[in-house]
Order: sequence, then C-alpha cells, then structure tokens
Amino acid sequence: MQPQKQPQPHHQDRAGLLYGFAAYGLWGLAPLFWPLLQPAGAVEILAHRMVWSLVVVGLLLLVLRRWSWVGPLLRQPRRLGLVALAATAISVNWGLYIWGVNSGHVVETALGYFINPLVSIGFGVLLLRERLRPAQWAAVGVGVVAVGVLAVGYGKLPWIALTLAFSFATYGLVKKRIGLDGLESLAAETAVQFLPALGFLGYLTMRGDSTFGSGGLGHSALLVSCGLITAGPLILFGAAAVRLPLSTIGMLQYLTPTSQFILGLVVFHEYMPPERWAGFALVWVALALLTWDALRTGHRARRELADAAALAAAAPATARKAEAAEAP
Repeated sequence: MQPQKQPQPHHQDRAGLLYGFAAYGLWGLAPLFWPLLQPAGAVEILAHRMVWSLVVVGLLLLVLRRWSWVGPLLRQPRRLGLVALAATAISVNWGLYIWGVNSGHVVETALGYFINPLVSIGFGVLLLRERLRPAQWAAVGVGVVAVGVLAVGYGKLPWIALTLAFSFATYGLVKKRIGLDGLESLAAETAVQFLPALGFLGYLTMRGDSTFGSGGLGHSALLVSCGLITAGPLILFGAAAVRLPLSTIGMLQYLTPTSQFILGLVVFHEYMPPERWAGFALVWVALALLTWDALRTGHRARRELADAAALAAAAPATARKAEAAEAP
C-alpha cells in the first residue's frame, strides 16, 4: 500500500506569500481608493467604513458559524473595556489616515507606518518592561534622530505620521491583551463603533449634508464597499499569518508604507525637499537594523531548537548503549 503524501511545506509557503503580498498590496494601494469617495468628508467616510465593515464581518461569521466567542466576551467586562479601547485607537487611526490621504499628505501617512515598528518597540520597553538587544536600541536611537530631522524638514513635528504610528501601536498592544482572532476582533471592534457611526450618518442625513444617495448610485456603492476594503485584506492577512513565519510577515509589512510612499511621489506628486529625504533615509536605516536583528535572532533560535531536537533524539540511543555496557 502506497503511503499517503503529506502536503509539502514549500506549497504552504508559496500560498502564504501570495496571501501576504495580496494583503499588504491592497493596504498599500488604499491611497488610490479614498479620494474616489469625495465629496464625502473624512468623518463621513470613516462612519461608513465602520458601519459596512460590521455588516461584512457579521455575514462572514454567520456563514462560518463562528459565534462561540461572543458569550464569553460579554461576560468579561475587562475584555469589553479593552475592545472599546481598541475600537477608539483604530477609529483615530482610520479617520486620520483617510483625512491625510484626501488632504494631500500621502507621504506623511506612509511615514507613520514606517515609524510604527519603532513605536511598538518603545511601548514594549516602557509598558511591558521588555529588554532590548543592542541592535534594537540602535534602531530606536536612529528613529528618534530621524523624527528630529523630519521635524526640521516639515518645519514642525510630523504630527500625522506620529499620531498614526502611536494609535496603531496602541491598537496592536491592546489587541494582544484581548486575545481574539482577526475576524472576531474586527467584529467586536466594529460592533462598538457601529451605533455612534450610524447615529452620525443619521445626523448628516437629517441636516441634508449626507452624500450617501445624493451623490448618485456609483458613489453610494463606493461607500458601501468600504466594508470589503476593510475586511478583505484582513482575511488575506490571517491566511498568510498561519502559513508564514513571523520573520517573513515582519518583512512583508514594509510593502504597505513603501507602496504608499511611491504613490505619494509618483501619483500624487508630493514635494520632497532634501531634509525629508534625509529623515526618511534614517527611518529606513532604523528599519534595516530591526530586520537584520530579527533575522539573526530567528536563525539563532531555529538552530538552537534543531540542536535540542537532535540531542533529544540521540538520548534514547545513548541510554541503551549505557545499559548495554552495564549489563553483566
């Protein structure tokens, strides 16, 4: 009887890479989508994103029959508070990002997501008492200098980038404590956002300032599609995360701000004086240090794990030899 073939790991890696490129690629192309929703303002777009995202993830959960998490979550007030905090952080992030893109600050929004890993490391030190390796300290130091250089280049602190970086790092920190999977977490967060968002849209409608319906069928369809634009990449990311090592995911994440940066220069023709180029270059040096350190640490951990596995496999044979030598 022929042994059944097991799925090859490289097939999993190939599928994971495809999902990862698709997720980060879609996030990277987002600056092309938000201007299509004008003349809707950033807050109206944000409200539609919240409402329709809940509709999309609710339908997905209904199809997948993944509701068992709801009851335990509702019985835990502390986790519900964390969900509300996560929803607040991502609301700030989404709203400012939409406003930044539609106000001609695409390059600075990209900077926010370049800086985000450095802010997350800072949170780990300050809030979680994590100890940094020398390369990580060097990366954080270079990142601080980069912000200073960029402040000179912009004539002020790059507040859009910093707010995006800090809000998303806060979101990531809180989500780790909530402990829900991606789809369930998005459903819980958008459930918190839903009523305030729906109330705001109703207020706009009563005032006659809503563009939904008055802007034509195509415009309304684009506003509804905010739900798919939000949920689609997250689903793809979840599929990538279960198939790829964290080191690969960590490198793929830079595709999004890189794509946004290129769009800001090539499509939106944003001005980049030498001081801003210098600041961005320092940010990229910091990220290169982080990536190098992560790859080196991951390689060392895999090697130590392989050595431990080899020793564990050799232990029974060594014990048998010792027993045989002691036998009369």
